[in-house]
Amino acid sequence: MTDNIFASSVFFRLAIGGNDLGAFHTCSGMGAEVEIETYAEGGNNGFTHHLPGRVTWSNISLTRPVTTDTAKIARWLDETLKRVEPKDGEIVALRPDLSRIISWQVFGIVPVRWQGPSFDPSSSQAAVETLEIAHEGLRPA
Repeated sequence: MTDNIFASSVFFRLAIGGNDLGAFHTCSGMGAEVEIETYAEGGNNGFTHHLPGRVTWSNISLTRPVTTDTAKIARWLDETLKRVEPKDGEIVALRPDLSRIISWQVFGIVPVRWQGPSFDPSSSQAAVETLEIAHEGLRPA
């Protein structure tokens, strides 16, 4: 677990393939979409059948201010980009006192994008990094 505490009511811890990548203050994009095929039955004009098809999982984006945990992302990306192999992981929603709210198992994670911080001396905003991951599915743990 990280020693960094953010000024947030909820934050998220990410671990992938046994690597704890630290805490993030936002997590977005957890979701799924089911493709629906419609079928109009001959002679029955009162409704159309909706047949479920393929499930598409949204990419997940996590952001945080730059901390010492930023180096964990750099090491994980370096390892992963040498040999991209989907790995399972976990996202845990935490309260400020580090107690667990809920967690999700995330299957077949691969990196999509890492966006490093922009350093602007004329701005007082925190330097922020974003990690975007693709996956093959998730479920509450």
